[in-house]
Amino acid sequence: MPNPDWPEDERPRERLLCHGAGSLSDAELLAIFLRTGTAGMPVMALARYLIDEFSGLRGLMTASQRQFCAVKGLGNAKYAQVQAAMEMARRVMDEPLRQGDPLRSPEDTRRFLSSRLGTYPHEVFSGLFLDNRHRVIRYQELFRGTIDGAAVYPREVLRQALEVNAAAVIFAHNHPSGVAEPSQADVSLTRRLKNALELVDIRVLDHMVVGHGEVVSLAERGLM
Repeated sequence: MPNPDWPEDERPRERLLCHGAGSLSDAELLAIFLRTGTAGMPVMALARYLIDEFSGLRGLMTASQRQFCAVKGLGNAKYAQVQAAMEMARRVMDEPLRQGDPLRSPEDTRRFLSSRLGTYPHEVFSGLFLDNRHRVIRYQELFRGTIDGAAVYPREVLRQALEVNAAAVIFAHNHPSGVAEPSQADVSLTRRLKNALELVDIRVLDHMVVGHGEVVSLAERGLM
């Protein structure tokens, strides 16, 4: 149990050291990250306020620089810390899919794509380009759009695949709404891309839709 003699703002750190980070609430984790509060607002109070203001950690961590820095007590330095922390987390998740490594499992691919695409506030369409032994050649974000969608051009996709001499590709894009259910437009686009790439003997293995905590495979749904 936390020591009641410790100041409230230091108790999350004590709990983490005693019981591990998994035992902490979102607000307690954020308080450790923030380290200090603001005038008239201790760090735990600030952490609870931010969780409420941004509707959770995801909202805070994916806020734009303007939105983030508009909150009293936050600024460019804290924003840079958040972005650095998120990028470190992404790189840890990327390790199973480094260049030259074979795809080990669908779950490795899902985790990688979720870490890359799951926090964007706008839609991003990407490709995971593979050689003929399904080893990773390159992951590339191909198109960016708005919260509602991204325009995808098959000719540009084909050019990128040929440039890296890919034998196969897995496409992925995120739904900023958080709902990973594929749309009819997603299915139609996948079939157009598959037909275009088949002309140059490049296989489309899958198209994955990334939501909040869920990744849906069109191949597994039989929609390819």
